[in-house]
Amino acid sequence: MILHKGLRLDANLKWLFTELPFEERFDAAAAAGFTAVEYASPYPFPAATLARRLADAGLAQILINSPTGEPGSPERLGYACLPGRAAEFRAGVELGLDYAVALGSSFLHLPAGIRPEGISRDRAFAQYVVNIAWAAERARGTGIRLLLEAQNEQDAPGFILDGQAHAAAVSDALGEEHVGLLFDVYHASIDEKDVVAALREFLPKTAHIQIADAPGRAEPGTGDVPWPEVFATLEAEGYDGWIGCEYRPATETAAGLTWVKEQIR
Repeated sequence: MILHKGLRLDANLKWLFTELPFEERFDAAAAAGFTAVEYASPYPFPAATLARRLADAGLAQILINSPTGEPGSPERLGYACLPGRAAEFRAGVELGLDYAVALGSSFLHLPAGIRPEGISRDRAFAQYVVNIAWAAERARGTGIRLLLEAQNEQDAPGFILDGQAHAAAVSDALGEEHVGLLFDVYHASIDEKDVVAALREFLPKTAHIQIADAPGRAEPGTGDVPWPEVFATLEAEGYDGWIGCEYRPATETAAGLTWVKEQIR
């Protein structure tokens, strides 16, 4: 694995190694030193094909997302908060769990969705909680932990989870053994007043972390996030989970990995 000072990094293959076709990114990640990967959507490929790619490259699968709508559609960030769309949400959870089990994925992220126009926030949030509660019960016994992620209002206006505290409240209500937080440092750095303080506060509830700098969403060290302090906090608090590299490389993926030793001090 890319392991530095005890912190485990995995490659998000939606964002990294995009200079290659998707199926070739597994070997590229392994060659760069990664031993684990994540990506949002495995669904264009048969699970058996992806499982074979993982095995051939010696990689573990850490996370996938449940299905979302097409880019640009109202469902692009998920179905969970959409009244009248529970059947689609549930079908997506079933499919996601099937893929997660087949790939050996530790986590299934359930994107919360954008509140539809004409629907009150209270109604959309109530639908969200009902759907996540159903998913938590459905995932019981699978060995897959469900993840909830807040996204920033700038990139995702109308997103139903409007901050780490909001996501944490849902996790608390449903039981942290089944539902955990996905703390995305990029999103949190935009929406929270102090990203390091937020990380310290919510780390006990956090099952997985994703990273990208802000602004720009490139690799750490290209923006304004205080990365040495972020990583020092993770070390000091004994975080032993994975850190997903979900950034858009400023140049070429492998060459840009010099940030690891520069920012984790």
